[in-house]
Amino acid sequence: MSSSGILALSPIREDSPMSSVRFDGSRSPHCSQESILIFLQVPGPSVIPLRVLESESIASVKLRIQKFAVKTPKLVFGGRELARNNSLVRDYRVGDGNVLHLVVRLSDLQYITVRTISGETHNFQVERNRNVGYIKQQLAKRDKSLDDVDNHKLICDGEELDDHQLIDDISRKNDAVIHLLIRKCAKVRTKPFEKDFELSIDAPTVTEKDGTHDLQIVSRNLLYKDLWIEPVIDPKIELSPMITKLINSASLGLEKGNLPIMSSDGTGGAYFMQDDSGQEYVAVFKPIDEEPMAENNPRGLPLSTDGEGLKKGTRVGEGAIREVAAYILDHPVGGKRLADEAGFAGVPPTAMVRCSDTGFHHSEAYNRASKNFKIGSLQAFVENYGSCEDMGPRAFPVQEVHKISVLDIRLANADRHAGNILMCKNEGHTMLVPIDHGYCLPENFEDCTFEWLYWPQARQHFNDATINYIKALDAEEDITLLKFYGWNLSPECARTLRISTMLLKKGAERGLTPYDIGSIMCRETINKESKIEEMIHEANDAVLPGTHEAMFLEILSEIMDRLLDKVKM
Repeated sequence: MSSSGILALSPIREDSPMSSVRFDGSRSPHCSQESILIFLQVPGPSVIPLRVLESESIASVKLRIQKFAVKTPKLVFGGRELARNNSLVRDYRVGDGNVLHLVVRLSDLQYITVRTISGETHNFQVERNRNVGYIKQQLAKRDKSLDDVDNHKLICDGEELDDHQLIDDISRKNDAVIHLLIRKCAKVRTKPFEKDFELSIDAPTVTEKDGTHDLQIVSRNLLYKDLWIEPVIDPKIELSPMITKLINSASLGLEKGNLPIMSSDGTGGAYFMQDDSGQEYVAVFKPIDEEPMAENNPRGLPLSTDGEGLKKGTRVGEGAIREVAAYILDHPVGGKRLADEAGFAGVPPTAMVRCSDTGFHHSEAYNRASKNFKIGSLQAFVENYGSCEDMGPRAFPVQEVHKISVLDIRLANADRHAGNILMCKNEGHTMLVPIDHGYCLPENFEDCTFEWLYWPQARQHFNDATINYIKALDAEEDITLLKFYGWNLSPECARTLRISTMLLKKGAERGLTPYDIGSIMCRETINKESKIEEMIHEANDAVLPGTHEAMFLEILSEIMDRLLDKVKM
């Protein structure tokens, strides 16, 4: 596994067939008049110039980026993710000279920390196909005292590394960070010493000018003595056995010294929490302060200027509570969750917790001394065979797609894509597990996106069991339930839940498919309002300012009935 950091990318040459770039800022004579020069900002100092057309689709731009940079790029501009691939560059108001943030999937990158004999530390983020010699060259650029690369060796776990060894060869499956020591050529030996190890170095004599200091052995136990996890919840609420076990397992793993491992995916910080053996993942922790555009975001995204999240109608720092809300509102088939019953859609057990602040990401400006913990969502880890992004949708069972569609419609999910649906096996049967619900229940419907809308299963009708489940849903009870668990929905978010539940129930009652209902909620393009937005505007125009919410919903219900009757026909 790896975390975020510097991505080494080569700028596009002016003679490249992929772009017509003049680095003095002028337009190449063979460029179209509608072409613009944009810059891709990646974590670290790298900026990549790219010539695009204003009429070019976002999908086309991403495809070009894939050819020279990363496999699954995500683009952010003006605090908003360019998520609609069929929209045009101009639709997002991207203009000449604008800077777009490129969020990379970091599965091919490795975080490396190198400690010199003088005690200085250098951090790198490099591609796994780089070799050890490349790391030494980068060190020489940062520290002139290390420019004699041939006379220095990198040490990992007590072994000297050959310059031709690939980073991928020395990284292990669960390594979030590779810790290296650089010194002048010498032999390094280690031997067990009680629960720790003893390090001995046979090195050439060094002078005081080299800035060397004696190495001291520090017991590993001292590093982890204060690690813990505890729920953030009203003490009067009794945790379910499954949530209690989840918290205890992750906490025990930390106490045993198994630090969190940052996920390579996503736009925010997400950490795999290990069990006490260090061999299994038990949970995924997402700190609030590492959410996209938050103060400690590890992916290089800028801070939000107005508090709004990557998706319209969401707020930075509220992703964790939305993750918890998705689990709470994923009711079992039989009704309310009494203990550990699985929800209809299968959202993994999720809780809000406070976790000791060790092993997580911090920005350079962050004052870590002011806190010794992080708050965020803790979700049970699910063994899987990959995400739906890794395969075509035709093999997915209809009911598995339908259960996720019910959840997404009801919660007005603004970020449902194939990458956040896991594919699992249970006794030979394929199961789909929805994760990543930090953008559900937004204040408006502007960014609602459901990738399953384009899957063939979405055009099939709900079965009787699903229709009966939908009939039993009650938005008012859900709002009360969320308040009981600590989230008092804003009037805007509460309205979203009421409207989406109303639409789902009315649509299912008329025999509409997930595609029919989802198409009413999602925009065709970024600038064309969805049918649900049009209905809301019509209802707002029909009521006086200050009208009670119940009256607004009654008028909206009548408008919705008229539209749905036409869809049914």
